[in-house]
Order: sequence, then structure tokens, then C-alpha cells
Amino acid sequence: MQIIVWADEVIKKELQDKKLKANIQVTFAESFADISDYTSADAFFILKEDINKEEINDFGGRPVFINSVIHTLKELELPKNFSRINGWPTFVNREIWEMATGEEQAIKDIFEKLGWKYIIVADESGLVSARIISMIINEAYFALGEAVSTKDEIDLAMKLGTNYPYGPFEWSKKIGLKKVYSLLEKLSKADSRYNIAPAMKNELTNN
Repeated sequence: MQIIVWADEVIKKELQDKKLKANIQVTFAESFADISDYTSADAFFILKEDINKEEINDFGGRPVFINSVIHTLKELELPKNFSRINGWPTFVNREIWEMATGEEQAIKDIFEKLGWKYIIVADESGLVSARIISMIINEAYFALGEAVSTKDEIDLAMKLGTNYPYGPFEWSKKIGLKKVYSLLEKLSKADSRYNIAPAMKNELTNN
């Protein structure tokens, strides 16, 4: 079985750290245009976020997994063989992948062959874990703005108190604060719980 991956170096490293069955061949494409050359591949993982939608084709109907945390399948209007995953840094090498899809049987077949676990979630912005982690990061910025504590102390408290792998500020740096902000900005249009902390806005404005 062959899968084709287009990803930056950070995500490429996370994928390389995941366990795969011995008969799986992973090929890393050099560019988006390069992906289409692999006509016999079993599945495609397009994990960069700067996809030109105009260049998208249906890849022969084979399963295609795209890194689209913020935009839903419905919004993107992609072919039905496309599924959304959370391809943000630190999420790719998790034990269970979150998936929004309309082709669950095809997903089941591919992931059984890969030996990876997955869970089907609603086709909503942020999926599940990215939405939760972004909210936690946002709350940490509210605490910072209210001078509750420093970034380092908040990070340490969250790691010790909740056993999270990273503190909220550490996590936002690994993901990219702009990505977190963009997700919160979209979510806040429908739910005030996601209103962005002024300290986060100020940090993005000043950097």
C-alpha cells in the first residue's frame, strides 16, 4: 500500500514518528503539483494549508485527507472523496485522528491498513480537540491580561495540574498563534464563549 504526503518539515517529522505497518510505503511529494504524478497511490494526505483550490482534482476518487481545521467540507465544496483532519503541529502524531468525512467506509479501509486509529466527528470548524485547545489558550491569555500570573508559571501550572503535554502558551507557539486566533475569530461569530482575549490580540498586533 502506498500513501502520498505533502507536508512541511514539522508535520513530516510527526508522521515519521507514527507507527506504520511494515507493508506501507510513504512517499513525500515535493509540491502540490507533484502529487498528481502518483496515479497508482492508495491515498493522499495533503497536510499543508496553502492549497490552491483551483488546482484540486478528485485524484481518481481515491481517499484524500486535507489539513483543514477551520474550514468545513461544506464550505470548501470539494469532491466527496475528501476528508478533513486536524493537521496542526502536535496533533498529527496523536494516537487517534479526528476525521470529518462523508466516506466513512473508505476511511475505515485505509486506516485499518495503516494501523492508525481514528474517530469520526462533526464537520464543524475546529473539529473537536483544536477547538478545545484554542479555548484553553484563549483563557490563558485572559489570565495573562488580568495579571494572574506569567506565561511560564501558567504553562507550568497547566502541565502539572492537568498532565497536558504542553502549557497553553507553549502549545500556541508550536501550533502558531495566528492559527489559533483565526479559529477563535471564526468560532466567536456564532458563540461568544470564543471571544478573543485582548492580550492575544495585542501580542499578534505587536509581533
